[in-house]
Amino acid sequence: MKIRRAIFATLTGGTMLAALAALALLLAPGGFSLVETLMLGAFAVTLPWTVIGFWNAVIGFVLNTFFTDPLKMVCPVAHAYDPKAAVRGRTLIAMPVHNEDPDRVFRHLKALVHGLERGPDGNKFDIALLSDSTDPAIYLEEQRRFAAWREDSPHPDRLFYRRRTDNTGKKMGNLWEHLDRVGRDYDYLLVLDADSLMSASLVGRLARIMDRNPDLGILQTLAVGLPSDSPFTRLFQFGMRHGMRSFTMGSAWWQGDDGPYWGHNAVLRMRPFLEHCRLPELPGKAPFGGQILSHDQVEAVMMRRAGYAVRVIPEEGGSYEENPPTLPDFITRETRWCQGNLQYKALLTLPGLRNMGRLQLVLAMLMYLSPLAWMSFVLLGLAMGVTRMDGPTVGAVSLPWDLRGTAAGYWLLAAMLFMAFAPKIMGVLDVLLRPQRRQAYGGTPRVLSGFVVELIFSTLMAPIVALSLSIFAIGLFFGRSISWGAQNRSDYAMSWVDAASHFRIHFALAVLVTAAIAATQPTLLYWAAPILAGWFLATPFTVATSRLEAGRWMRRWGFAALPEEFGRPVTLIRAGVRKPKGARAANPEIVQQAA
Repeated sequence: MKIRRAIFATLTGGTMLAALAALALLLAPGGFSLVETLMLGAFAVTLPWTVIGFWNAVIGFVLNTFFTDPLKMVCPVAHAYDPKAAVRGRTLIAMPVHNEDPDRVFRHLKALVHGLERGPDGNKFDIALLSDSTDPAIYLEEQRRFAAWREDSPHPDRLFYRRRTDNTGKKMGNLWEHLDRVGRDYDYLLVLDADSLMSASLVGRLARIMDRNPDLGILQTLAVGLPSDSPFTRLFQFGMRHGMRSFTMGSAWWQGDDGPYWGHNAVLRMRPFLEHCRLPELPGKAPFGGQILSHDQVEAVMMRRAGYAVRVIPEEGGSYEENPPTLPDFITRETRWCQGNLQYKALLTLPGLRNMGRLQLVLAMLMYLSPLAWMSFVLLGLAMGVTRMDGPTVGAVSLPWDLRGTAAGYWLLAAMLFMAFAPKIMGVLDVLLRPQRRQAYGGTPRVLSGFVVELIFSTLMAPIVALSLSIFAIGLFFGRSISWGAQNRSDYAMSWVDAASHFRIHFALAVLVTAAIAATQPTLLYWAAPILAGWFLATPFTVATSRLEAGRWMRRWGFAALPEEFGRPVTLIRAGVRKPKGARAANPEIVQQAA
């Protein structure tokens, strides 16, 4: 693993230095002004995630394409179990909820329990629905449905419902209160979000792997999006699914047993989780102090600090979640994670953390500092172009050529865009090179058309999200905080008024920047067009991608469709996930994996 990490560090470090040097050469003639120096600094902050994502995707694509068993190379424990062996350890399956739709919660839980009860090891799994709901209509319905479920169940002793009257500690406070009571009665813990859905066969597989590998602390597979009628959700998770496949395979190659944890749909070893993964209270007040909002990666590094492995099986099948139905809902979720991840600064000095753990915490912070750095770089560049800022310079460099105004800038931009989109490109290539996967996605025309539209979709969305996160991140440094309430998970159409109110700053900034550029340096509009287009179109983009009639049309014709829409796994059938009209049966391999 040390050799792999050295190779990866060389590749990523060399690429980042090359990109930074290329920009420095573009700015070097005449020396570096203050603005240019700030641009170089902002550009440097954006590089780690872009470059790491690129090399993860390249390595993952090579492994998937040219190796017969890449899983053995990146996650050997995936094969280190007997699929016919009885499950030995007892697992608590816990779902904390807070004012969630009871229909969704019970459909997903019952689908999993039904599959477990049909197998020989159903007695090894208990269910705990842990409610923090405050809406009487919701918690009374939870209680009614759970009582009916226990009455109908042949094993009511394995079903537990508990409701708190307050929301102390949010989701993790709810979970830990229950674990402090009963946690030591179990060997493993499986935490589900309210929108989580897992197949019984996958849960059984993860438990068997944990049985055979006592040094394994956290184990998970890829969680993929469920079919949706929201155009936004469909396009987002179509791109995300392709991007994550090669990305996760590549990251598992060098991260090994220092993997990430995504907070749900994973099996954790209970004893070390109880003894070593309780989250500390951060000094100071919110937004950077107090309760840690993003618990998952912290739990991963603390589990690893305790000497237990954290691994990802970079494989699809049997683990599902729902994604936000509109762009504003997506941004709201991202701002929650932004505040939570930026709290990690206080954890970097925790004693006993592994170097990989500190690196992962730093990268988690950079994930949400990068949009702010990108926006700073863009706005500084536009300001320099509009005002022709020169001012005091340092380190003037004499070059035999002047790179400004040449094609060199376009080549650097093209290289950065290619690296940014590389995970999705590699994921789509992986599908196109495999006949069964092409069939699973409805054939080559559907894959390519979905890829092109999603590329336009993500290109427009990126500057919108980046500006929103930048505004929020700046607010955090002035004491702004965000509440962590129930998420909106149901599809709905957003009105023009609501969408415009969300993005009024984006539109105003687009008008201001466009007017300034047009009045001073009109040629800069070519460079600024992709960003300005996103800001100008934020409102119609949001309205259009929330239209359910458009989403139903996409679903009916299999546009930006997932494999589960063409050949439904039995878990999705049990959970009531609908099949689009006219869909063909598809890739039996992927369907069987998730069954």
